[in-house]
Amino acid sequence: MRFLIGLCILLSAAVIISAAEIYMMRKSAKEIADGFEEKLTADTNTLITVSGGGKELRRLAGSINRQLQILRKEHHRYRQGDRELKTAVTNISHDLRTPLTAICGYLDVMKHREKPPEIAEYLDIIEERAILMKRLTEELFQYSVILSEGGAGEPEEVFVNQALAESIGGYYAVLTGHGIVPQVEITENKVIRNLNKASLSRVFSNLLDNAVKYSDGDLKITLSGDGEIIFANTAKALSFIEAERLFDRFYTVETARKSTGLGLSIAKTLVEEMGGTISAEYKETILCIRLLFPE
Repeated sequence: MRFLIGLCILLSAAVIISAAEIYMMRKSAKEIADGFEEKLTADTNTLITVSGGGKELRRLAGSINRQLQILRKEHHRYRQGDRELKTAVTNISHDLRTPLTAICGYLDVMKHREKPPEIAEYLDIIEERAILMKRLTEELFQYSVILSEGGAGEPEEVFVNQALAESIGGYYAVLTGHGIVPQVEITENKVIRNLNKASLSRVFSNLLDNAVKYSDGDLKITLSGDGEIIFANTAKALSFIEAERLFDRFYTVETARKSTGLGLSIAKTLVEEMGGTISAEYKETILCIRLLFPE
């Protein structure tokens, strides 16, 4: 009888010890999981610690900590390299703007002087290329500034209806000069959003410029009561794959080879910094760009 009682006590003790070990292992596993998630999302040099759980779990935590340290070093190296690259691009594009401006100025002076027709033709070609380079350099400079400084700016209360109408009006001459008469439908409901007005105007300008590049002669712009903005135009020269890549940096299609491919990338960056979404859809030769800023 005593033997049975002793055996029961031993079994009970073994069960309690096993339960305690399982509890500690589960607790340690949770500590490793929570710590791993925290270290991946937070910029911290602290390590994962476990309160128990046995040698193997502590060994696992140590192995994860070593890998996290390597990952953190690579991440810091990437961020440093990214900052240096952005600074270099900004400086280079800034340095190019000054001589290009001077070249355009001298070309303008030469165009107003007497010269043989053949020389005048060459000067026109040079001026066209110089103006193009100046525009592309300016676009590159603005993009690098936006990336390095978080270019969306401080938010303010913006009457989106008016901002869209003003952008269309300011770009109307460019559109009609390319044979595009926009069809505009703006809701009578007041769409008010907390945005940076200058950045929003930049987004609209880039979308209008995109229509000039890709439209086959039409453009429909709508602003609905829920704040969704749509730029839609026929673009037979595009394909579904090209439309999917329009927001990629430096991506251009053959019909827009005189562009840096940064216009829509700048628009996407600014929209996302202001808390909105922007997407492109291509269906039955119609390119549709949707823009939405939640209330």
